[in-house]
Amino acid sequence: MENKEIIDRTVDFVKETLKNAEGGHDWWHIQRVWINTKHIAQTEDCDQLTVELAALLHDIADSKFHNGDEEIGPATATKFLNSINVDAAIVKHVGLIIRHMSFKASFDNATFRSNELAVVQDADRLDAIGAIGIARAFTYGGHKGREIFNPDIKPDLNMTKEQYKNTTAPTINHFYEKLLLLKDKMNTATGKQMAQQRHIFMEQFLEQFYSEVS
Repeated sequence: MENKEIIDRTVDFVKETLKNAEGGHDWWHIQRVWINTKHIAQTEDCDQLTVELAALLHDIADSKFHNGDEEIGPATATKFLNSINVDAAIVKHVGLIIRHMSFKASFDNATFRSNELAVVQDADRLDAIGAIGIARAFTYGGHKGREIFNPDIKPDLNMTKEQYKNTTAPTINHFYEKLLLLKDKMNTATGKQMAQQRHIFMEQFLEQFYSEVS
């Protein structure tokens, strides 16, 4: 099967699987990460098919929508790729990328690194910051019924992985506990450059936010 057909079939699978997904983790999120991935990959030494498949499948079964199960995403992606006879080495690599790319995975000691992981991780993190990151944060917070802001609940910068996964804190806290940290966690030169302006926009948003609530 040609690479284009593999990608096309994967796109169809993802669109169908995520057709009823929460707004911050739907097909449009996947498409943005896919576009970011292709852009960053132009300046990195990486396998194009691997990064595109990982981008397309990275949220095919996000653990936070599956009772915290961190294996269902890689397993779902692996099963699909095997069903369309993708090369076994690529299937294994995509599964490893999906398992290790999330922010919560950074709480663990890194056991896997690759150029391809670096590219897709940056592409995904870019969609968590800036204007789209702000929109996604409040969309998910609303989905979970969280407060927007509560000055009596301070951000916790020393959470364990389990505490992070199970937090019910106001959405504003998420800026300090994750979003504002991502700029300095980017892997690639292109990712770092793209993150700068988005980070500044979030800082400006918070400044305006506090001026309105104070």
